[in-house]
Amino acid sequence: MTEFFIGIAGVLVGALITLAVDLLKYRLQTSKTRDLDNRRKALLERMLTHPPKGTEWRSLASLSRVIGADYPTTTRLLIELGARGNEKENEVWALLREKPL
Repeated sequence: MTEFFIGIAGVLVGALITLAVDLLKYRLQTSKTRDLDNRRKALLERMLTHPPKGTEWRSLASLSRVIGADYPTTTRLLIELGARGNEKENEVWALLREKPL
């Protein structure tokens, strides 16, 4: 009976170690992407906070070009940042705190 509990404990410890190693590997593999996304979001926020004179919105094309990302990635980062698209004009964005609904 003791061997049974030792076996169960060994399986649990092995599973926990495997889970911890897999989690660490995942974090290391995605850290570069997270860092890049954070730098891109900081740049997007700066661009949206300081639009060109005479405008209040930024085009998706301009935002995407400046951060070096495709449209889906740029859109995802804008949503994470708390930005929104214009209701009347296509593909222009502003921060929600600046342009509430």
